[in-house]
Amino acid sequence: MGMSTADSRSLRAACLDAVRRLTAVSGDWVVVAPGRREESYGNRSRGSLRGYGVDVSVSLADDESHPSDSPPSENLPLPVLLAGWLRAQAGANRVRVELVAADDDPATCTGHASRLARTAAERGLLVFGDGSNRRGARSPGGHDDRAEGFDNLVARALATGDAPVLRELDSELAVELGSTGRVTWQVLASLPTDTGQWSGELLYSGAPFGVAYHVAVWDRK
Repeated sequence: MGMSTADSRSLRAACLDAVRRLTAVSGDWVVVAPGRREESYGNRSRGSLRGYGVDVSVSLADDESHPSDSPPSENLPLPVLLAGWLRAQAGANRVRVELVAADDDPATCTGHASRLARTAAERGLLVFGDGSNRRGARSPGGHDDRAEGFDNLVARALATGDAPVLRELDSELAVELGSTGRVTWQVLASLPTDTGQWSGELLYSGAPFGVAYHVAVWDRK
């Protein structure tokens, strides 16, 4: 499916709206994103988006705690690079990126959430993860008739802060539909709250490139 300027502009605007709201709450973030294995990246991480066609250097902190003469790494995972770019756009101070294994089961996601609740209670939380990549004949994973229903379910849950629905997402179906977001959404949905409830606002939901993207903001009630 082809990319249009309007598609890209709407998605980017929603992302920037979300992270600017996050910075208004806290200038220190923890980013949770799916990866091949569990890894952590902190203030000293610097990289470049050159490998993705944009000659822009990014860092995970504005205090430049890394040596000023150290070159940006060309090998940082894309979620780490995006976290650094979004940090700068939103004016946040620093970011720690936690990659969780994309095949973690729901119980392991609950464990990640418990750890985050202990170690990052005063920080803003930014969650990365795509919906299905099987939306349309030209999508990266090839079209699957089940994909739209799966993505609509996720979008409704994100829009309403419905943590139980996200916790119950079918892990095998998510894999079959090429969705990397299942694991990180389940981390989010397993975070404890005083009331056990969240309020949600959906800023964007669509599949302009054959991959579903959702942008939402959650607050504790």
